[in-house]
Amino acid sequence: MLSFFDSANPWLVGVGLNAILLALVWIAPKKLLTPAGIFHAWVLGVIIWGTLGWQGYLVVAFYFLVGSGVTRIGIAQKEAEGIAEKRSGARGPENVWGSALIAALCALGIGTLSAGFFSLPQSVVASLKSLLVLGYVASFSTKLSDTCASEVGKAYGKRTFLITTLQPVPRGTEGAVSLEGTLAGVVASIAIAFVGWGVGLIDFAGVVWCAIAALIATSLESVIGATLQSQYTWLTNELVNIINTLIGAIAAMLIAFTWASVMA
Repeated sequence: MLSFFDSANPWLVGVGLNAILLALVWIAPKKLLTPAGIFHAWVLGVIIWGTLGWQGYLVVAFYFLVGSGVTRIGIAQKEAEGIAEKRSGARGPENVWGSALIAALCALGIGTLSAGFFSLPQSVVASLKSLLVLGYVASFSTKLSDTCASEVGKAYGKRTFLITTLQPVPRGTEGAVSLEGTLAGVVASIAIAFVGWGVGLIDFAGVVWCAIAALIATSLESVIGATLQSQYTWLTNELVNIINTLIGAIAAMLIAFTWASVMA
Protein backbone atom coordinates (compact mmCIF):
# COMPACT_ATOMS: atom_id res chain seq x y z
CA MET A 1 0.00 0.00 0.00
CA LEU A 2 2.74 2.45 0.92
CA SER A 3 4.63 1.59 -2.26
CA PHE A 4 1.56 2.68 -4.23
CA PHE A 5 1.42 5.99 -2.36
CA ASP A 6 5.13 6.53 -2.96
CA SER A 7 4.92 5.81 -6.70
CA ALA A 8 1.64 7.60 -7.54
CA ASN A 9 1.45 11.34 -8.20
CA PRO A 10 1.52 12.74 -4.65
CA TRP A 11 -0.71 15.72 -5.44
CA LEU A 12 -3.46 13.54 -6.94
CA VAL A 13 -3.21 11.14 -4.02
CA GLY A 14 -3.46 14.08 -1.64
CA VAL A 15 -6.58 15.40 -3.34
CA GLY A 16 -8.36 12.04 -3.27
CA LEU A 17 -7.24 10.83 0.12
CA ASN A 18 -8.08 14.08 1.87
CA ALA A 19 -11.50 14.17 0.23
CA ILE A 20 -12.25 10.69 1.60
CA LEU A 21 -10.89 11.27 5.09
CA LEU A 22 -12.56 14.64 5.52
CA ALA A 23 -15.85 13.22 4.25
CA LEU A 24 -15.63 10.81 7.18
CA VAL A 25 -14.94 13.75 9.50
CA TRP A 26 -18.01 15.49 8.05
CA ILE A 27 -20.34 12.61 8.92
CA ALA A 28 -18.76 11.76 12.27
CA PRO A 29 -21.05 12.33 15.28
CA LYS A 30 -18.37 14.33 17.09
CA LYS A 31 -17.72 17.50 15.09
CA LEU A 32 -13.96 17.99 14.97
CA LEU A 33 -14.09 20.65 12.24
CA THR A 34 -16.59 23.25 11.10
CA PRO A 35 -17.73 23.05 7.44
CA ALA A 36 -15.31 25.84 6.50
CA GLY A 37 -12.66 24.18 8.65
CA ILE A 38 -13.05 20.97 6.66
CA PHE A 39 -12.30 22.77 3.39
CA HIS A 40 -9.24 24.51 4.80
CA ALA A 41 -8.02 21.26 6.37
CA TRP A 42 -8.38 19.68 2.91
CA VAL A 43 -6.17 22.39 1.41
CA LEU A 44 -3.61 21.89 4.17
CA GLY A 45 -3.69 18.11 3.74
CA VAL A 46 -3.13 18.35 0.00
CA ILE A 47 -0.14 20.65 0.52
CA ILE A 48 1.40 18.32 3.09
CA TRP A 49 0.87 15.12 1.10
CA GLY A 50 2.02 16.77 -2.10
CA THR A 51 5.30 17.96 -0.59
CA LEU A 52 6.11 15.53 2.22
CA GLY A 53 4.09 12.42 1.34
CA TRP A 54 2.54 10.07 3.85
CA GLN A 55 5.36 10.68 6.31
CA GLY A 56 4.56 14.38 6.69
CA TYR A 57 0.85 13.65 6.60
CA LEU A 58 1.13 11.23 9.52
CA VAL A 59 2.66 13.98 11.65
CA VAL A 60 -0.18 16.44 10.99
CA ALA A 61 -2.77 13.68 11.45
CA PHE A 62 -1.24 12.79 14.81
CA TYR A 63 -1.38 16.44 15.86
CA PHE A 64 -5.01 16.80 14.76
CA LEU A 65 -6.26 13.63 16.45
CA VAL A 66 -4.38 14.10 19.72
CA GLY A 67 -5.05 17.83 19.84
CA SER A 68 -8.77 17.32 19.24
CA GLY A 69 -8.89 14.60 21.89
CA VAL A 70 -7.07 16.66 24.49
CA THR A 71 -9.40 19.61 23.88
CA ARG A 72 -12.29 17.45 25.12
CA ILE A 73 -10.62 16.52 28.41
CA GLY A 74 -12.84 17.83 31.20
CA ILE A 75 -14.95 19.64 28.62
CA ALA A 76 -18.05 19.88 30.85
CA GLN A 77 -16.08 21.43 33.69
CA LYS A 78 -14.25 23.83 31.39
CA GLU A 79 -17.49 24.92 29.71
CA ALA A 80 -19.07 25.53 33.12
CA GLU A 81 -16.11 27.71 34.10
CA GLY A 82 -16.15 29.54 30.75
CA ILE A 83 -12.61 28.49 29.83
CA ALA A 84 -13.37 25.86 27.18
CA GLU A 85 -12.49 26.26 23.51
CA LYS A 86 -15.30 27.77 21.46
CA ARG A 87 -17.62 25.44 19.50
CA SER A 88 -16.71 22.64 21.93
CA GLY A 89 -13.32 22.39 20.26
CA ALA A 90 -14.50 22.13 16.64
CA ARG A 91 -11.77 23.71 14.49
CA GLY A 92 -12.52 26.47 12.01
CA PRO A 93 -10.26 27.94 9.30
CA GLU A 94 -8.62 30.28 11.80
CA ASN A 95 -7.67 27.31 13.97
CA VAL A 96 -6.36 25.29 11.02
CA TRP A 97 -3.99 28.02 9.86
CA GLY A 98 -3.20 29.30 13.32
CA SER A 99 -1.87 25.84 14.09
CA ALA A 100 -0.40 24.86 10.73
CA LEU A 101 0.51 27.94 8.68
CA ILE A 102 4.21 27.74 9.59
CA ALA A 103 4.26 23.99 8.92
CA ALA A 104 2.61 24.56 5.55
CA LEU A 105 5.20 27.21 4.64
CA CYS A 106 8.01 24.81 5.61
CA ALA A 107 6.40 22.13 3.45
CA LEU A 108 6.05 24.48 0.49
CA GLY A 109 9.68 25.50 0.90
CA ILE A 110 10.67 21.84 0.77
CA GLY A 111 8.54 21.32 -2.31
CA THR A 112 10.09 24.35 -4.01
CA LEU A 113 13.61 23.08 -3.33
CA SER A 114 12.68 19.58 -4.52
CA ALA A 115 11.31 21.02 -7.77
CA GLY A 116 14.68 22.58 -8.51
CA PHE A 117 13.46 26.16 -8.89
CA PHE A 118 16.76 27.46 -7.51
CA SER A 119 20.19 26.82 -9.00
CA LEU A 120 21.90 25.75 -5.81
CA PRO A 121 24.51 23.07 -5.10
CA GLN A 122 22.91 19.79 -4.12
CA SER A 123 24.66 19.86 -0.75
CA VAL A 124 23.05 23.23 0.02
CA VAL A 125 19.64 22.02 -1.14
CA ALA A 126 19.94 18.92 1.04
CA SER A 127 20.92 21.00 4.07
CA LEU A 128 18.07 23.48 3.56
CA LYS A 129 15.52 20.70 3.10
CA SER A 130 16.76 18.97 6.24
CA LEU A 131 16.36 22.18 8.25
CA LEU A 132 12.89 22.87 6.83
CA VAL A 133 11.76 19.32 7.60
CA LEU A 134 12.97 19.82 11.17
CA GLY A 135 11.11 23.14 11.27
CA TYR A 136 7.98 21.39 10.03
CA VAL A 137 8.06 18.78 12.77
CA ALA A 138 9.09 21.33 15.40
CA SER A 139 6.16 23.60 14.56
CA PHE A 140 3.69 20.79 15.25
CA SER A 141 5.69 19.69 18.27
CA THR A 142 5.34 23.23 19.60
CA LYS A 143 1.64 23.50 18.84
CA LEU A 144 0.74 20.14 20.35
CA SER A 145 2.79 21.04 23.41
CA ASP A 146 0.87 24.31 23.72
CA THR A 147 -2.50 22.61 23.24
CA CYS A 148 -1.83 19.84 25.76
CA ALA A 149 -0.31 22.22 28.31
CA SER A 150 -3.30 24.56 28.05
CA GLU A 151 -6.05 21.93 28.05
CA VAL A 152 -4.55 19.68 30.72
CA GLY A 153 -3.72 22.71 32.85
CA LYS A 154 -7.30 23.99 32.59
CA ALA A 155 -8.72 20.56 33.43
CA TYR A 156 -6.30 19.28 36.08
CA GLY A 157 -4.04 22.14 37.11
CA LYS A 158 -4.17 22.36 40.90
CA ARG A 159 -2.15 25.56 41.12
CA THR A 160 -1.73 27.96 38.20
CA PHE A 161 0.68 30.87 38.14
CA LEU A 162 1.19 33.84 35.85
CA ILE A 163 4.48 33.13 34.10
CA THR A 164 5.77 36.70 34.44
CA THR A 165 5.13 37.19 38.17
CA LEU A 166 4.54 33.65 39.48
CA GLN A 167 1.46 35.01 41.25
CA PRO A 168 -1.46 32.55 41.59
CA VAL A 169 -4.20 33.16 39.00
CA PRO A 170 -7.38 31.32 38.01
CA ARG A 171 -7.14 28.46 35.53
CA GLY A 172 -7.62 29.62 31.95
CA THR A 173 -5.93 32.99 32.53
CA GLU A 174 -3.83 34.08 29.55
CA GLY A 175 -0.17 33.50 30.40
CA ALA A 176 -0.94 31.08 33.22
CA VAL A 177 1.14 27.93 33.67
CA SER A 178 0.81 24.87 35.88
CA LEU A 179 3.02 21.91 36.70
CA GLU A 180 0.46 19.47 35.31
CA GLY A 181 0.07 21.40 32.08
CA THR A 182 3.80 21.94 31.61
CA LEU A 183 4.57 18.24 32.03
CA ALA A 184 1.77 17.32 29.62
CA GLY A 185 3.19 19.78 27.09
CA VAL A 186 6.68 18.33 27.33
CA VAL A 187 5.39 14.78 26.87
CA ALA A 188 3.28 15.87 23.89
CA SER A 189 6.17 17.63 22.17
CA ILE A 190 8.37 14.55 22.54
CA ALA A 191 5.60 12.21 21.40
CA ILE A 192 4.95 13.95 18.08
CA ALA A 193 8.68 14.43 17.53
CA PHE A 194 9.05 10.67 17.91
CA VAL A 195 6.39 10.26 15.21
CA GLY A 196 8.56 12.42 12.93
CA TRP A 197 11.59 10.30 13.84
CA GLY A 198 9.67 7.05 13.37
CA VAL A 199 8.71 7.89 9.79
CA GLY A 200 12.23 9.06 8.95
CA LEU A 201 11.65 12.81 8.69
CA ILE A 202 14.14 13.69 11.45
CA ASP A 203 16.94 11.89 13.27
CA PHE A 204 17.03 11.21 17.01
CA ALA A 205 18.87 14.47 17.68
CA GLY A 206 15.96 16.21 15.95
CA VAL A 207 13.62 14.81 18.61
CA VAL A 208 15.72 16.55 21.25
CA TRP A 209 15.83 19.80 19.26
CA CYS A 210 12.03 19.72 18.83
CA ALA A 211 11.45 19.19 22.54
CA ILE A 212 13.79 22.04 23.51
CA ALA A 213 12.35 24.37 20.86
CA ALA A 214 8.78 23.59 21.94
CA LEU A 215 9.58 24.41 25.57
CA ILE A 216 11.22 27.70 24.55
CA ALA A 217 8.36 28.67 22.24
CA THR A 218 5.51 27.77 24.60
CA SER A 219 7.22 29.64 27.44
CA LEU A 220 7.55 32.75 25.26
CA GLU A 221 3.95 32.33 24.13
CA SER A 222 2.84 32.38 27.77
CA VAL A 223 4.84 35.59 28.28
CA ILE A 224 3.09 37.12 25.25
CA GLY A 225 -0.26 36.06 26.67
CA ALA A 226 0.53 37.56 30.05
CA THR A 227 1.88 40.88 28.78
CA LEU A 228 0.78 41.85 25.28
CA GLN A 229 -2.32 39.90 24.28
CA SER A 230 -4.71 41.78 26.54
CA GLN A 231 -3.35 45.14 25.35
CA TYR A 232 -3.86 44.67 21.61
CA THR A 233 -7.14 43.48 20.14
CA TRP A 234 -5.43 42.43 16.91
CA LEU A 235 -3.24 39.99 18.85
CA THR A 236 -5.73 37.13 18.65
CA ASN A 237 -5.19 33.58 19.86
CA GLU A 238 -4.72 32.45 16.27
CA LEU A 239 -2.03 35.05 15.60
CA VAL A 240 -0.29 34.12 18.85
CA ASN A 241 -0.40 30.49 17.73
CA ILE A 242 1.31 31.44 14.47
CA ILE A 243 3.99 33.35 16.39
CA ASN A 244 4.35 30.42 18.77
CA THR A 245 4.89 27.84 16.02
CA LEU A 246 7.21 30.21 14.14
CA ILE A 247 9.39 30.55 17.23
CA GLY A 248 9.39 26.77 17.68
CA ALA A 249 10.38 26.10 14.07
CA ILE A 250 13.12 28.75 14.03
CA ALA A 251 14.48 27.68 17.43
CA ALA A 252 14.78 24.04 16.35
CA MET A 253 16.48 24.98 13.08
CA LEU A 254 18.90 27.35 14.82
CA ILE A 255 19.78 24.75 17.45
CA ALA A 256 20.37 22.10 14.78
CA PHE A 257 22.44 24.45 12.61
CA THR A 258 24.53 25.59 15.58
CA TRP A 259 25.09 22.01 16.73
CA ALA A 260 26.15 20.91 13.26
CA SER A 261 28.54 23.86 12.99
CA VAL A 262 30.13 23.07 16.34
CA MET A 263 30.46 19.38 15.54
CA ALA A 264 31.87 19.98 12.05
